[in-house]
Amino acid sequence: MITAHEANPQRLVDAAKEELKNVAAVKPPAWSAYVKTGVSRERPPQQIDWWYSRAASVLRKIYIEGPVGTQRLRNVYGGRKNRGARPEHFYKGSGSSVRKILQQLETAGLVKKEGTKGRVVTPQGKKMLDMLAKKLVG
Repeated sequence: MITAHEANPQRLVDAAKEELKNVAAVKPPAWSAYVKTGVSRERPPQQIDWWYSRAASVLRKIYIEGPVGTQRLRNVYGGRKNRGARPEHFYKGSGSSVRKILQQLETAGLVKKEGTKGRVVTPQGKKMLDMLAKKLVG
């Protein structure tokens, strides 16, 4: 059986992004058009549907890495900040956007809390990602 582990990550995230656009619980907040995705970024994202791409990426990351919390996802989506003449330094990504996406995925029934360990993908979320991976690979 083909799972999300075998699929091309970028194509899987793109397919999941289109699928998440049909989910009523996953909607970008009003502030998402103006906010940067982290301290290390100089400008907000140029993609209009970046919220869905990030939500699909978070869903795939939770599927692959097991119980994941907000802090680990902030490390994943962080980056190096250009500090002028000073050396570059790693900064974590935005915690608010990651937290809101996790809450929306939880409301949609694709993710659930695993005690104090973080969040895991529900069977419904696994089914969605595996179905998309099967379409992409097969």
